[in-house]
Amino acid sequence: MTQQMISAFFDSRPEAVRAVDELVKAGIPRSSVRLLPETDTPATKATGSYDRNRDDKGFWASLGDFFLPDNDRHTYAEAMHRGSIMVSAAVDPAHGDKAEAILEKHGTVNIDEREASWRKEGWNGYPAGSAVAGAGKTTSTPLPGSPASNEGGIIPVVEEQLKVGRRQVTGGRVKVRSYVVETPVQEQVNLRTESVNVDRRPADRAVAAEEDAFRERTVEAHANSEEAIVSKTARVTGEVVVKKEAGQRIETVSDTVRSTKVDVEDERAPAARR
Repeated sequence: MTQQMISAFFDSRPEAVRAVDELVKAGIPRSSVRLLPETDTPATKATGSYDRNRDDKGFWASLGDFFLPDNDRHTYAEAMHRGSIMVSAAVDPAHGDKAEAILEKHGTVNIDEREASWRKEGWNGYPAGSAVAGAGKTTSTPLPGSPASNEGGIIPVVEEQLKVGRRQVTGGRVKVRSYVVETPVQEQVNLRTESVNVDRRPADRAVAAEEDAFRERTVEAHANSEEAIVSKTARVTGEVVVKKEAGQRIETVSDTVRSTKVDVEDERAPAARR
């Protein structure tokens, strides 16, 4: 996504911090907003040309990531050298106007007017005819690679490659559970039952000679009967076999891949092309 760098200066750190908080509330990531210098530094009354080679506070180096022309970078370093606080935000075009409005709302200074005032005080800086980018309260600088940048750069040619991998997914499961159930059953069996009966009956006959009529005797009779005896045996009447089978299949995966193409419009003369 194309982004632009919006920068503004404040006379006090609390104003700059409030502006940063408002930018974050507006949806701009905190990592895209910078506050320079990051710590308080005493202001210097500069009367001569700002010497970046003797920049003991590192203002010039701290602006190295902003891709600014040297004249703008020189002016911004002078502003921080004199005590101003710089707030910069890398935003997409949809947040550009909102970010500028937030910065202006919280008391940004007009860097062009400040530069003119410094020159009257004796600051030489860059030649007076060199324009500061984004004259006004805020400055907006396209980041490298954006369509609005006129500087040289590198345009990458990108091509996506399709990689097809494999992962294991479950297709459901089969669960076989064995459990015991009880079923009432009935069987009929014939059982033999014996009984002993004692009967008294009248008799009137003479005792035979061979009979020992007066001998003691005991006669026993046992009454036997049958009862059912139950026993059980277990027999295997069937089997349930659970097993997995693996197979192979070929599946065609369809998708799209993107690539960038670069068209070069060369409007130079033939001699210049050579």
